[in-house]
Amino acid sequence: LKAITNVKTWALDREVFQNIMRVTAQNRQEQYRNFLRSVSLLKNLPEDKLTKIMDCLEVEYYDKGDYVIREGEEGNTFFIIAKGKVIVTQSTTDHSQPQVIKNLHKGDYFGEKALISDDVRSANVIADDYNVECLVIDRETFNQTVGTYEELQTYLEGYVANLAQADEKRHAKGRSFCGQLTKEVSLEMIELKEKVAQFPPSPFQNLEVVTTLGVGGFGRVELVKVKNENVAFAMKCIKKKHVVDTKQQEHIYSEKKILEQICSPFVVKLYRTFKDNKYVYMLLEACLGGELWSLLRDRGSFDEFTTKFCVGCVTEAFDYLHQIGIIYRDLKPENLILDAEGYIKLVDFGFAKKIGSGQKTWTFCGTPEYVAPEVILSKGHDFSVDFWSLGILVYELLTGSPPFSGADQMMTYNLILKGIEKLDFPKVITRRPEDLIRRLCRQNPTERLGNLRNGINDIKKHRWLSGFNWDSLKVRKLTSPLKRELSGPTDYSYFDSYPPEVGSPPDELSGWDKDF
Repeated sequence: LKAITNVKTWALDREVFQNIMRVTAQNRQEQYRNFLRSVSLLKNLPEDKLTKIMDCLEVEYYDKGDYVIREGEEGNTFFIIAKGKVIVTQSTTDHSQPQVIKNLHKGDYFGEKALISDDVRSANVIADDYNVECLVIDRETFNQTVGTYEELQTYLEGYVANLAQADEKRHAKGRSFCGQLTKEVSLEMIELKEKVAQFPPSPFQNLEVVTTLGVGGFGRVELVKVKNENVAFAMKCIKKKHVVDTKQQEHIYSEKKILEQICSPFVVKLYRTFKDNKYVYMLLEACLGGELWSLLRDRGSFDEFTTKFCVGCVTEAFDYLHQIGIIYRDLKPENLILDAEGYIKLVDFGFAKKIGSGQKTWTFCGTPEYVAPEVILSKGHDFSVDFWSLGILVYELLTGSPPFSGADQMMTYNLILKGIEKLDFPKVITRRPEDLIRRLCRQNPTERLGNLRNGINDIKKHRWLSGFNWDSLKVRKLTSPLKRELSGPTDYSYFDSYPPEVGSPPDELSGWDKDF
């Protein structure tokens, strides 16, 4: 832009804007939480379900004298007063006009019976102030999001009585994915971990580089093998100076900590970390079936059967991660890699984060074409952004391109904010996968498939995936349509070639990596 006259402009720093949005959203969330905790029907709900209700609340405005509800009407909506006051009037046999029976103010609520069943309103509620604001939720939205009230009561009986036991079960369930692998694979993984734990601090005393599997601004991923043995790993070599220059120390540590606690057949395994003056290293499982991105590039697009298999692997990965409180936030073909059996695994956990039940996070991150609208708008986001990105992935696998792609990032974001509803789908996407994509990519996270009362099971039971053998997939008995022949543990033929690294990065001795 070039000024052609004297101009005065207002400027708002991005970080300042994001902080304002975050603090405002957090304050509003806390206010809504306090309102809901005061409602006897809802006060004992666990945090995750309460948060889902909070996300569904809509604001309605009334002027003085407006009827909020009328006596005798059927109602299905619950109200909380967020601002102003109302009067409640009721007909009596002694008077020709309804009489005032109470006044309600900010924080008071009415109509809660409508969440249980059709409710004939027993009184009028009339705005008694200018600009009265009410938070509202109707029964259908309530039931779709968290279940019927009867279901919640049944859930609460078990939740309250067995809270400690349920918590232990959730943790055990997260760990149990290792047990879902074959015993041979589990034993092999344990043996490898024990083996590399004995390596000296300098990684290349016991390991030698075979070839480069990938390069990036962070550094390189090398295929390495144990000297004099036919055992291979992928070594992620991250330039410490680059980490400091880009202020990514926290992300690198987060990736390390998250990968250390994960044990899933659908996530790449971390065996050990190392460091020296120039790099920090992550010794990872070598998945030599190639990158899904390069396979998609070569084929142009996938058929429905292949896409279903990819979606199945990613869905199982998300199911596991979400159970242990981890949000992934960077799904795209480039971050999906194939192992020797053609099974897909998630890699690159730099944007992953552990969040508590019912909590949100405000970090702006992800690949532009895959970013959910609530991330763009700095509204705070949770696990539902992963379901959005799954919908984008289905579209890209079936067509070869993501649905939202502009000439630059801002154009891409504008397309995303216009919504999936504005898109005309190509004929290659048939009716059922289109329905899945549209339901995964709802603008409102509370309406997104995977984020409703049945959770991720709604995705697994979608009509497009009917007949898919989830049980066989979990134990790796389902034959992958992406399996390719490998001659051995160091066969890198399905990866692009990269030139050798020129020069060496400078030392970085600030000590940020002391616990690596």
